[in-house]
Amino acid sequence: MTDPSADQRLTHLRGDGSAHMVDVTDKAITTRTARAESTLVTRADVVDLLVTGALPKGEALGTARIAGIMAAKRTAELIPLCHPLPLTKLAIDFEAHGDRVRVVASVTTRGLTGVEMEALTAASIAALTLYDMIKAVDKHASITDTRVLAKSGGKSGDWSVE
Repeated sequence: MTDPSADQRLTHLRGDGSAHMVDVTDKAITTRTARAESTLVTRADVVDLLVTGALPKGEALGTARIAGIMAAKRTAELIPLCHPLPLTKLAIDFEAHGDRVRVVASVTTRGLTGVEMEALTAASIAALTLYDMIKAVDKHASITDTRVLAKSGGKSGDWSVE
């Protein structure tokens, strides 16, 4: 339970508890960025197959990159209270280490609200696509550690875990 004296309002709830889309009409248009990650955990030999493009389903990294980009552009259709945003830049990178593939999504817009949800959606869907591509060779793979790494722009300023 949070401290009731702290200014921790849930902005997507009205006073009566019903959900609504936050009004961003009076916010300034600024450059807003966010980075998010998600990690696929599998076996090291499966990561090798993934990186070399030797999986039975084919080249997974390119497929996952496109899936993440497509998903980020549709975030407002997937998450009910998100605003549709014109994304100006979206990059998805993969870092393979041992039995893990770290997916990092970086998103930029010039708009009224942030792009954290778009970055999270991109990283999540890219990781899910990798899972789909490897499940034939590792049914025990998992996806972990999905989180926002950094954000910038807007009234609340810059923030980073890195």
